[in-house]
Amino acid sequence: MNESGGPRGGGGRWAVAPEPEGDGALLVPLGGDGLPGGPVLREPDLVAAVRARPEVTRWVWRSTAEVYPRLLAAGVRVERCYDVEDAELLLIGHEGRLGEPRSAAAAWARLHDRPVPPDPPVRAAEPAAQDSLFEPSAGGRATALPFEALLEVYAEQQRRHDRAEHPGRMRLLTAAESAGMLVATEMHRAGLPWRADVHREVLHELLGERYAGGGEPRRLAELAEEVSAAFGRRVRPDLPADVVRAFAQAGIRVRSTRRWELEELDHPAVAPLVAYKKLYRIWTAHGWSWLGDWVRDGRFRPEYLPGGTVTGRWTTNGGGALQIPKVIRQAVVADEGWRLVVADADQMEPRVLAAISRDPGLMEVAGHPDDLYTRLSDRAFSGDRDHAKLALLGAVYGQTSGDGLKNLAALRRRFPRAVAYVDDAAKAGEEGRLVRTWLGRTSPRAAGADEDGEAGLPQAGGESTAGGDDGYVPGYASTDSRARGRFTRNFVVQGSAAEWALLMLAALRRATAGMRAELVFFQHDEVIVHCPAEEAAAVTEAIRAAGDEAGRIAFGDTPVRFPFTTATVERYSDAK
Repeated sequence: MNESGGPRGGGGRWAVAPEPEGDGALLVPLGGDGLPGGPVLREPDLVAAVRARPEVTRWVWRSTAEVYPRLLAAGVRVERCYDVEDAELLLIGHEGRLGEPRSAAAAWARLHDRPVPPDPPVRAAEPAAQDSLFEPSAGGRATALPFEALLEVYAEQQRRHDRAEHPGRMRLLTAAESAGMLVATEMHRAGLPWRADVHREVLHELLGERYAGGGEPRRLAELAEEVSAAFGRRVRPDLPADVVRAFAQAGIRVRSTRRWELEELDHPAVAPLVAYKKLYRIWTAHGWSWLGDWVRDGRFRPEYLPGGTVTGRWTTNGGGALQIPKVIRQAVVADEGWRLVVADADQMEPRVLAAISRDPGLMEVAGHPDDLYTRLSDRAFSGDRDHAKLALLGAVYGQTSGDGLKNLAALRRRFPRAVAYVDDAAKAGEEGRLVRTWLGRTSPRAAGADEDGEAGLPQAGGESTAGGDDGYVPGYASTDSRARGRFTRNFVVQGSAAEWALLMLAALRRATAGMRAELVFFQHDEVIVHCPAEEAAAVTEAIRAAGDEAGRIAFGDTPVRFPFTTATVERYSDAK
C-alpha cells in the first residue's frame, strides 16, 4: 500500500474510505469494470485528499452519512457519489431478497459465503445535538470492513447491475438514489429557516398560557373541561379508550376517535373534542418542547432518509419535518433579503403513469403544462373535473368497486394501456410475483410465500409524511392477495414518481450549484429553495427545467410534461 506520494491525477471514479483512527483516508482510482485502476493510496487527511482531486467525477464510498458531512463541514462539495450500502439495498431488493442485511460487511460476507452480520440498529436522531446527527453513535456503528473488502463489494455490485432486468435503468436508479443522499446531507447542513419567536407567538395564540409543571396549556384544559361537561362526567380527551367509553355510555357506538368519524355524530362533545385533538397534536408534535429540541440558531435541521419507505419516498428520523401543520409554517421565514421558492409538482403521479404506460391518449393529456384533470375531464368525463380526478386516482389506488368500477371502465375505454399497466401490476402482486418500478426498485415479496417468489418483509422504518402520504399502501406484505394487489398497483406508479423526484432534485442541485441558493426542504412532490431575492426568478426557472430534464432522463423521449406550481414568498405559510 503506497503512501501519499503516489499519483494524484486522473478523473473518473475513485473509491475513498476514512481510516478507522484519525483523519486519514485510503483512496484508489477505479476502472470501468469496478476494479482498482492503480495502487491504494494513504492520505493523512480525508478532506485534503478529496479537495485535491476536483477532476474526480464520482466518489465511491461505503456510506454518504460516514463521509460527506465531514467534507461539507470543511467546505468541500462533491458533484457525484456512489453509496455502496444504498446500492446494496436496491440490489438485494431487485434480487428478491429485500429484508436481508444491507451493510457493506453483509454484502462481503454473502460474496464469500461467510456468516452475514446483522445491520446495526437504526439510531434515533438526537435533537439536542443536531450538529452531530450524522456521526456514528454507540450501538449504531457499522461493522468494520477493510478497504480492500469494500472494493470487492463494489466490483461485484457492478456485475450485479449487469445482471439486472434492465441494467441501464438499474444503474440510473442507483445513481439517482446516491444523488439523493448528497441532497439530504446538504439540506440537513443548510437547515430550514425557522423563527423561534414567531413559533412561540403562534403557540400562545393557539394554546394560551403554559402552566407550571408541564401540564396542558390553558386552551387545551378549557376544551377538556367542555368535553367532560358535555358527557356529564370527567373524560380524558387525550385517551381514545376513555372517549369511546364515554360515547358508549351516552348510547353512541364509535369504532375510533378519528376526526372524520366523530364529525358524523350528533353530540355536544364532538366540537370541543375535535378542536382538542387538533390542538393537542400541535402541542405534542410541534409545541414548546419540540421548538427547544429541534431549532438551533434559526434553523430546523431534520435528518432526511432518502428511500425510507418501500416505494422510495423519503422519510425523516425524528423531528416531524414531513408533518409540519400549515399554521406552524408561519414560523418558516426566509432570512432578511432572501426568499423561499416553494414548488409543488402538478399532478405528478398521473403524469408518471402516462410516461411509464406509454398510453398515447394519456400522454397527450399529460403533454401540456396546464391542469391535467381538466383536460382529462374534457375527453372522458363530460367536463366534470372532480369526477375525472377521482377516476384516475381510483385506478392508481385500486378503488374498483361502486362508482370506482364505473370510473375504471370509462378510463379503460379511453386509456387502455394506462389502465392495463396498473392492472398487470395488481395481478402480479396478487400472484405473489415481484413487481418493479420503471427504473427497477422492487416491491417486497408477499408474506408467507416460498423461495420461488413470495416471502413477506417488514416496512422500512422512519417517520412518515402527513395524512398517510408516506409511500406506504396497506397490503404490501399481506397474505391477502387482493390487498397486495392494491399495493403493487400503486407501487409501480408511486415508486416511479419517487424516482422522477430523485432525478429532479439532482438536476436542480446541479443547476443551482453556482448560486447562493440552497435546497432546504423536500417531501414527495414539494421542494423549497432558500435564496437571495435576486436569485428567485432564476431558481424558479431552474425548478421548471429540472422537472422536464428528470422526465427525459427517467422515461426517455415522451411528450409528457412535468410542470410545477411555484410561489416566491418570505413565509412558507403564504405559499399555499
